[in-house]
Amino acid sequence: MAGRRVVVFPSAAELGPVLANLVASRAEKAISSNGRFTLGLSGGSLVNILSKELPALPELDCSKWVVGFCDERLVSFDDPESTYGLYKSQLFSKVNIPDNAVLTIDCSLPVQECAEDYTCKLKKAFPDDEFPVFDLLLLGMGPDGHTCSLFPDHPLLQENKKIVAPISDSPKPPPQRVTMTFPVVNSAHCVAFVSTGGSKAQVLKEVLEDKKDSIYPAARVAPTKGELFWLLDDPAAASLSIRVERPGSGGKL
Repeated sequence: MAGRRVVVFPSAAELGPVLANLVASRAEKAISSNGRFTLGLSGGSLVNILSKELPALPELDCSKWVVGFCDERLVSFDDPESTYGLYKSQLFSKVNIPDNAVLTIDCSLPVQECAEDYTCKLKKAFPDDEFPVFDLLLLGMGPDGHTCSLFPDHPLLQENKKIVAPISDSPKPPPQRVTMTFPVVNSAHCVAFVSTGGSKAQVLKEVLEDKKDSIYPAARVAPTKGELFWLLDDPAAASLSIRVERPGSGGKL
């Protein structure tokens, strides 16, 4: 891992523009090197932040972006629980990502087949990789320390062969989901967590400061050859005793 950076902002309002600039800068770098930018999205607060801040960037060109989802709920796209559905209505309608470059699940399939189908889509998009190597994955963390749909004490935490795994007993509804596995997450060139709000403070302290055998899935994210960012607001970072970065207004990562 190239190193972990914990970056703290007064609130999500200051965090958002810096996150958007991180996405744009990694996109520019990837396109100049490889002709495309591969981005993995998560739901939660990230939807609102990205939908507000990315379209506000001047001259943002997303025509060479390929977008996947770090996890997805097995619901119809018009269901408010659908991560793709939320991004489609709030973000994709405002930017020029080609429709065929957004890799979605087939929500008509049973959960096992859905995971296999999404695996095939990712393999097609990343034909040269044993595990897809995304330029940037954007992750969230729940108050229980889960990330993607990888939950504490769940057998999927040990999965090391599949690219996408099904889960039919999610402790957080809806119960049926598909999720990227740790080998995919930790293959990325860059991973950025976004975590805001005081409800995350104690778990964040344990994730970021406990050194051994953390029970929290988010603590297992450690890109093998990539960067790792934790972007937090003050309430989320309130319990931390480690040194953090505090960029000024308009700062870039």
